[in-house]
Amino acid sequence: MTVGELLRAAKLPAREARALLAHVFGARREWLIAHPEAVVDRAQQAQFAALAERRARGEPIAYLIGVQEFYGREFAVNPAVLIPRPETELLVDATLDALREVRAPGALDLGAGSGCIAITLALERADAIVTATDRSAAALAVARANAERLRARVTFLESDWYAGVEGRFDAIVANPPYIAAGDPHLPALRDEPLHALTDHADGLTHLRAIAAGAPSRLREGGTLLVEHGYDQGAAVRALFAAAGLGKVRTLRDAAGIERVCSGRA
Repeated sequence: MTVGELLRAAKLPAREARALLAHVFGARREWLIAHPEAVVDRAQQAQFAALAERRARGEPIAYLIGVQEFYGREFAVNPAVLIPRPETELLVDATLDALREVRAPGALDLGAGSGCIAITLALERADAIVTATDRSAAALAVARANAERLRARVTFLESDWYAGVEGRFDAIVANPPYIAAGDPHLPALRDEPLHALTDHADGLTHLRAIAAGAPSRLREGGTLLVEHGYDQGAAVRALFAAAGLGKVRTLRDAAGIERVCSGRA
């Protein structure tokens, strides 16, 4: 069977089928498009069929192929970490903007997961001193491997939010679990680590802790930036104000949804 025949027979959207077959072939998707006549051997066909079946059951493509693109780079992912989302790139953009005039800035990423935020900051700002924390040893293993492969200078700490973190920073950034228990979007994310998605309460538990702890860990003029849920903009702004942060504002993502809140010490 050829690449073209296998893709046409697949009961998946074309883009997903190409992603899975490219993984099996160890080739880029563009190569598959340019070589529809390439022969797929029986072992490759069986591997593709198994992946396609798992995808049909709802398993995320990123976990099946082991990588997800973020900010133009590929990050290794597995079920120990959340899959990086395009909307989180707004959080990185806002952080880079906040640090634009700061020389050799210190940045703290709380809840590193795959390391996509911390590593991107370190690569986009080569002079930055970046620290990233996560309470999950399994997640930190993924983040450290990504940093090593992408040659990013990041210090990783096993820590629950600010616990074990010393010093002050020019920026603190976080994409914490903010989905409320009972949110209708949660079941669709069943393959991702639940502890990284929800606080099993109102969705604001971790955002409260991060906002309250920020002023004592930010340098003067430093910025706290967090990603939050589609309906949490007003609540997060109130948390920032209650913590004594100033110049509080909310940024909207490409879909026009309030997504990132920032405030200054």
